[in-house]
Amino acid sequence: MANSALEVQALSKRIGNKLIVDGVSFQIQKGEIFGLLGPNGAGKTTIIRMIVSLINRTGGKVFIDGTDIDSNFSEAMNKLGAIVENPEFYKYMTGYQNLKHYARMSLSPISQERIDEIVKLVDLENAIHQKVKTYSLGMRQRLGVAQALLHNPSIIILDEPTNGLDPQGIREFRQHLRTLADQGIAVLISSHLLSEIELMCDRYVIIEKGKLIHSASIHEGNDVEQEQLREVIFTVNSSETAIKLLKNLSISNVVKKSEQSIMLMLPYEEIAKINAHLVKNEIAISEITVTRKTLEDRFIEITNQQEEMAVK
Repeated sequence: MANSALEVQALSKRIGNKLIVDGVSFQIQKGEIFGLLGPNGAGKTTIIRMIVSLINRTGGKVFIDGTDIDSNFSEAMNKLGAIVENPEFYKYMTGYQNLKHYARMSLSPISQERIDEIVKLVDLENAIHQKVKTYSLGMRQRLGVAQALLHNPSIIILDEPTNGLDPQGIREFRQHLRTLADQGIAVLISSHLLSEIELMCDRYVIIEKGKLIHSASIHEGNDVEQEQLREVIFTVNSSETAIKLLKNLSISNVVKKSEQSIMLMLPYEEIAKINAHLVKNEIAISEITVTRKTLEDRFIEITNQQEEMAVK
């Protein structure tokens, strides 16, 4: 637990006879961006609300930077920053005035220098003295991150932080999160936008019907896939000649995609051998495209497997 910014152990939540969250456990390391994934209604927000103590837990433990929130609540919460739902500010005040207001409510003193440092970190220097009502959604999100960082937490928790942002805003937000992680701050992001999580996160877990059903590194699946068949498209000068050549080698699973492209299902390590053989036999290759499973592909595959297991 020494390097863990957050650890949850067997977290559960029951409402009436319904188990909303069922024994969820995971750890987040310092300097790591961690994704909490799942369809809407899977229990992600309930997990976050229990971590930040907005709702009571039915069972389980939460440790923030090694501190048990049950035995030392104030110390633990002082190591955590969070944005649950959309960040709310006084719109008639400037961004700076809002931050000063939140700084005054902190358990420990927050200096003028710290506020200026955070404003620079989230790239709001040019707008911080404007009224919040003039801010775009992306600027308000960054101001929310600034507010969450004021007291120098070990981890910040963001629930669906890119909702409503345009592509440019999402990209900028992603870059700011990586800057935070590079400074040793852990980030927990809850989202159902898998393409964004794939670009943002280092590791992720999948929550399905309140249960943690999968945990992995973002890049872990690609290493496994190297042992499996991959769809490989070769762009060549003559697909007919290439197919005939490969069939002479008893490679029969060749599909003609066009006059200049063929598709094969190959183990990863066989791609270079096929390429070398084609070139040796004077087939000009201008491109090789290897498909890989996206996080969305893996998510659907894993959740479908869970449904099949439930039926059985």
